[in-house]
Amino acid sequence: MENENILSVTQPISIRFNEVDSMGVVWHGNYAIYLEDAREAFGAKYGLEYLMMYDEGYFEPIVELNLKYKQPLIYGMTAEVYIVYRPCEAAKIVFDYEIRDPETKTVYVTGHSVQVFMDKNTHQLVLNSPDFYEKWKQRWEVNL
Repeated sequence: MENENILSVTQPISIRFNEVDSMGVVWHGNYAIYLEDAREAFGAKYGLEYLMMYDEGYFEPIVELNLKYKQPLIYGMTAEVYIVYRPCEAAKIVFDYEIRDPETKTVYVTGHSVQVFMDKNTHQLVLNSPDFYEKWKQRWEVNL
């Protein structure tokens, strides 16, 4: 049975001049920055901040990042990044994203990311979810 407790955040963004190419369209690499901003907002809201995880002894590198570009974002536009946490049994942090118009909800980009845990001292991949992460999932009732 799939968990119905959805953890999500909506992060507003404004498209700035330094983020676009000569055609006025957001350069593709900047979308990853928008997703990072959403992950930080998610962490702040739900207590899963990078510095907290670092203090617990872990790094969380991204091992998978997928983007599907549906429509371009143009200089001067405002948009929002909608981020949703996707529970999984593995020692991973998984998110899905939509970058969309804040009023019409027209979707410009969809995305997906996967982060794993690495021991900050040994830089070794951690195959079992750290205790703090298991407690976090229990707190928010997102265990499968």
